[in-house]
Amino acid sequence: MSASVLNVRDLRVAFRQDGTLIPAVRGVSFDVGKGETVALVGESGSGKSVTALSTVKLLGDNAEVSGSVTYGGREMIDADDVALREVRGNDISFIFQEPMTSLNPLHTLEKQLRESIELHQGLRGDAVRTRIIELLTQVGIRDPEDRLTAYPHQLSGGQRQRVMIAMALANNPELLIADEPTTALDVTIQAQILELLADLKARQGLSMLFITHDLTIVRRIADRVCVMKDGEIVEHGPTEQIFSAPQHEYTRMLLSAESAGRPAPVPAGAELIAQTEDLRIWFPIHRGLLKRTAGYVKAVNAATLSVRAGETVGIVGESGSGKTTLALAIMRLIGSEGPILFQGKRLDGLSQRQLRPVRKDMQIVFQDPFGSLSPRMTVEQIIAEGLGVHGVEPGRNRREMVAEIMQEVGLDPIMMDRYPHEFSGGQRQRIAIARALILRPRLMVLDEPTSALDMTVQVQIVELLRQLQVKFGLAYIFISHDLKVVRALSHKVMVMRNGDVVEHGDAVEIFDNPQSDYTKALMEAAFVEPPQSA
Repeated sequence: MSASVLNVRDLRVAFRQDGTLIPAVRGVSFDVGKGETVALVGESGSGKSVTALSTVKLLGDNAEVSGSVTYGGREMIDADDVALREVRGNDISFIFQEPMTSLNPLHTLEKQLRESIELHQGLRGDAVRTRIIELLTQVGIRDPEDRLTAYPHQLSGGQRQRVMIAMALANNPELLIADEPTTALDVTIQAQILELLADLKARQGLSMLFITHDLTIVRRIADRVCVMKDGEIVEHGPTEQIFSAPQHEYTRMLLSAESAGRPAPVPAGAELIAQTEDLRIWFPIHRGLLKRTAGYVKAVNAATLSVRAGETVGIVGESGSGKTTLALAIMRLIGSEGPILFQGKRLDGLSQRQLRPVRKDMQIVFQDPFGSLSPRMTVEQIIAEGLGVHGVEPGRNRREMVAEIMQEVGLDPIMMDRYPHEFSGGQRQRIAIARALILRPRLMVLDEPTSALDMTVQVQIVELLRQLQVKFGLAYIFISHDLKVVRALSHKVMVMRNGDVVEHGDAVEIFDNPQSDYTKALMEAAFVEPPQSA
C-alpha cells in the first residue's frame, strides 16, 4: 500500500446536551491508503457516521472534537472555512444512505449536477452539459440526455443512488466517503452499486471510506476493516483476516449474527387461513378532460397463494414488483379482482362494515417501527389501542393485558408508560409486534420488518417471530428483499417481478434449486457463497 490519503489519530467527539457532554467517538485512529477501501463496521450508535462526518467538520455546533484528522498532510480539525471548502466536494466527496434526503426535489438532475461543477470547476455552458452527460454515463444511467430534465422522484432508488455517486465524482475526488450507500436498495441493485464503486475505484484510483453494518458488503468491497463499538475501534485488520480469524468477542458476535436455521414444521392438518386465486390488481390511468381510462398500471397479475396456521409464505422481489400491493389486497386495504378467502369466508365484495369483524384477525407490522408508532402515545396506549376499537375482552384489565403481551415479545412491562423515542429500533419493532399480537390475530402481514434493523437485532426479531408462530399458531405473509431472513423464516416462497409471480414453491427447494433466471440472479446478488439448506 502506498502513502496514506487520510490519517485519523485519537479522534474524540462529544455532543453538548442540556449542559452535559455525551461522548460519541472515543480515541479512534486509522488510515486510508491511496487506492484502498477501508470499511468502518458496527451497529447503530457505534460512532461510524460521526467519525466520517468529523473528517471534514460536518458536525453540528454542539459537537466538541479533539484529536487529529489530516488529509494530504493538512489538518482538518482546526481548518478554517476557506480551507474546508477547497477540500469538501473537490478532494473528499460523500455518498449518503438516502438519496431522496440529499437531492433537492424541486431541481432537475441537470441543475443539481451543474451547480457543483460550476462552483468547483468553473466550467460554463455546453462544457458543463457535456460533463454531466459523461458523469451519468459513467455511473450507468441509460439515455442520460433524456434524464437531464427529470426530477428525483421520477427515478428509481437505484437510479437516484447512481446520481448521488455522479455528484460525488463530479470534481474528481481523491477520497470517497460512502455512508451506508446500499442499505435502502434491493439486493440486485445493491450488487450493481457495489460493482460500480469497485469499477470506479479501479479505473480512477479512488480511495474509499465505506461505512456499513452489513458484513456481506464488507467482504465484497473492503481491503481493510475497522470494527467499531460504543465509539471505539475494537478490532482492525485486513478483511480476510477479520473474517477468517476474528479476535474480539464483539467481532465474532457480528460475524455470527446472521439469520439462520429453519422455521418449525407446519403442524399436520393445519387450518387453511388465507387463500387467493389468480388475484389481479390493476390501477387505471385516467387522462383527458373527461378522465377516460387510457390504460392500466398492472401492479399484480394472477397471483395465487395459500397460507396455513403456523406457516410462513415469504414474498420476495425488487421494489415495484407488487409484493406489498398483493399483501394489502389480501387484507382488503386496496381493491382487487379475484377470490380472496379468509378462514373459509370470501372477503372480496364485502363492504368495509362487513369486513370490520374480520379486521382483528388480520394484522400488519410495517418496515419502519418509528414511523408507524405515534410519538404522542405511551407504549401502553399504542399496544392497547386495538382493544378498544375491536372490543376484545372488555372485562379484563387493560394494563394487565398489555403487560402480558409485552412479556411475550421480550419487553419489560415496567416500560409501558414510556414513549417510542425512548426505545431502540429493535425495541420499537417489538412494540409494533405486540400491538398486532394483543388482538390474537390468525394472520400477520410482516412488511420488511427487519430491514431497518442492525444484523444482531434482526436475528433477535426473526427468533421472536419463530417462537410466537409456534406458540400461537400464527400464519405469516413475510415481505422482504433480504433473502437470508426469508430463508430463516419461510416455509414457502413466492418470487415476484413486475407484478408477475415468476416462481413459487417450497422454500428449501427454491433456495437450493432456483428455476427462473430472475430467481437465480436474486440468489447470486444476496449470497457471497451459494446458500445451503439448513
